[in-house]
Amino acid sequence: MEGQAKQAYFVNEAYNHEETPPPTHGGGASGGQDTVHRRKSGNSKELQLDMHGYQQNKKGNNMNNNNNNSSNNMDFDDILPLIGEFGLYQKFLFICMIPFSFFVAFVYFSQIFLTLIPEQHWCHVPELDGLDVEARLALSIPMINGEYNNCYMYDVNYTEVLAQGKVMADPKWPQIKCRNGWSYNYTEIPYSTVATEQNWVCDNAALPTYAQSIFFLGAIVGGLLFGWVADRFGRVPALIGCNMMGLVAGVGTAFVSNFWQFATMRFFVGFAFDNCFTMMYILVLEYVGPKYRTFVANMSIAIFFTGAACLLPWIAYYVADWKLLTIITSAPLFLAILTPCIVPESARWLVSQGQVDKAIGILKRLEKRNGRSVPEQTYQHFGDSCRRMRDQEMAQNASYSVLDLFKSPRLRRTTLLLIVIWMAISLVFDGHVRNVGSLGLDIFFTFTVASFTELPADTLLTFTLDRFGRRWLACGSMVASGIFSLLATVVPVGVYSAALAIMGRFFVNISYNIGLQWAAEVLPTVVRAQAVAFIHIMGYVASIIAPFVVYLANISTALPLIILGLLGILGGILCLLLPETLHHDLPQTLSDGEEFGRGQSIWDFPCLAKQIDDDDDDVHHDDDKRNVKGDHDVEEVRSTAFVRGTQTGASLTASTRGELRSSILRRSVQSRHSTKL
Repeated sequence: MEGQAKQAYFVNEAYNHEETPPPTHGGGASGGQDTVHRRKSGNSKELQLDMHGYQQNKKGNNMNNNNNNSSNNMDFDDILPLIGEFGLYQKFLFICMIPFSFFVAFVYFSQIFLTLIPEQHWCHVPELDGLDVEARLALSIPMINGEYNNCYMYDVNYTEVLAQGKVMADPKWPQIKCRNGWSYNYTEIPYSTVATEQNWVCDNAALPTYAQSIFFLGAIVGGLLFGWVADRFGRVPALIGCNMMGLVAGVGTAFVSNFWQFATMRFFVGFAFDNCFTMMYILVLEYVGPKYRTFVANMSIAIFFTGAACLLPWIAYYVADWKLLTIITSAPLFLAILTPCIVPESARWLVSQGQVDKAIGILKRLEKRNGRSVPEQTYQHFGDSCRRMRDQEMAQNASYSVLDLFKSPRLRRTTLLLIVIWMAISLVFDGHVRNVGSLGLDIFFTFTVASFTELPADTLLTFTLDRFGRRWLACGSMVASGIFSLLATVVPVGVYSAALAIMGRFFVNISYNIGLQWAAEVLPTVVRAQAVAFIHIMGYVASIIAPFVVYLANISTALPLIILGLLGILGGILCLLLPETLHHDLPQTLSDGEEFGRGQSIWDFPCLAKQIDDDDDDVHHDDDKRNVKGDHDVEEVRSTAFVRGTQTGASLTASTRGELRSSILRRSVQSRHSTKL
């Protein structure tokens, strides 16, 4: 599953900051300026240095010290290694992600187990309550294709029928819709749900589908609302607010008495979806150094979220009470009220609000708890850099909006492709999540196995994304998902169809984790925040449709898998029309975005081009060594004009769902105040 991280770091703060190199003095080499190197997408965390034409002795360095300090910006990724990238305190924060991972899994999946309906249900006939189940069915329920009808009963006087001693119904008797409710076989689903208590079957069978779509509507509204709260008041207040909303509405679900009350509660529970985890996810990743972000981002999803998803069906099974289940899965959200006691406010948000001193105070506490020592001059340099970059980016981003993406042909085409592909991925993913009940096996076991696929999918992606690139990996995983989904429709319902459908879920997990990371890399920096948020909202729109696709199983169990399969294949093919970003300089301006990918072929494979790139790098490295050879006084310093890319692709390899999906939290207001820090 939403996300996956996805700079210590927000995707909407993923700006590549470019500085004008200062003039060279004294001992500077000829050429007068350093060359700007842009960080490319990928997983490298090393600073991009350029020593070409840079030869200075210590005296020259001292003479230019003040000038360099004014030009070399220092961001969070520079200072985190000094205070500890993954020290004791970051490990503590990592552990603190566990309850929030459980929150989002419970919020997202719990409705499946609140609205389960046994496949075997029939009209209830009060006059026949004294008979056993088989006798009641034989006397009151018509047969269709060898099975008892779920929605009709014979319209006869059952008191007279019993008095006549009849034990079998006459198929010629008149039929009528159920008029006294339904009886359910609770053998496979051992508890009553809100759907069975309120008889959401037959003519009302679509009501759980409507409720699930209303949940996603709430997720859109909640994202906008708590996005504004996060921008205005901070991440921690937004985190507490959305979890409290989920708590109140979740517990309130246990006391509903009709569909509209239930739907209203699920709408407000939707406010907490994504936000109840991703804000904590973001906060923790901000304080983890670049070297460890891949591990933290992946493992929080692959282990914590997957563990919670696998545990949920068995909580439902053993609790065996839908009202108690909704309370058990909602009440833990109250723990979010303790967040200010254990989690610091976002230092990046504080800087974006001009509260640099508070941000530095948090970093100093982090330094102390990790047992590190950082000179005061370093913090002074960091603070000055933050203020300078904030002013620059506020000026840069004030005049751009997501509408600018549609003003030039290639960028418009790329944006539309990203929207369509992400909608396809979102629909296929959520469709597979909710279709487990139609696979012909025990839903509790099937859901557990399907959820477990998140772990190998995230792990596999960690080792392949920066080798094979985004385009062909996204294409291959989507097409594979589609093929397995279609194959599941041509084998007998049961073990074989379920196994193939679960393989389809496994591959769409991979696609999901690639999707928004890829979008954040393809889209230009100046509109990245708003654009990724917009694409994410369109994914929610697709998720609203997904329950209706799954509902088609009431017509034919193969229909949902056919639609999911075709959408997967179509989305995979469309991926080939997007540019590859691995090992490419990522676009900063709208003109960069318009030209990005021009000349690329769909047959370009990053893994095949890597050796050529490495050979070129070796040649340049040898030239650089010859330039500085013999000058023993040269120290390796940061180029005065390097571009520090903290885009998503450079920071996290896989499982980027959580953070990128959290882009919905920071839209146009954020874009005017965000800072690449």
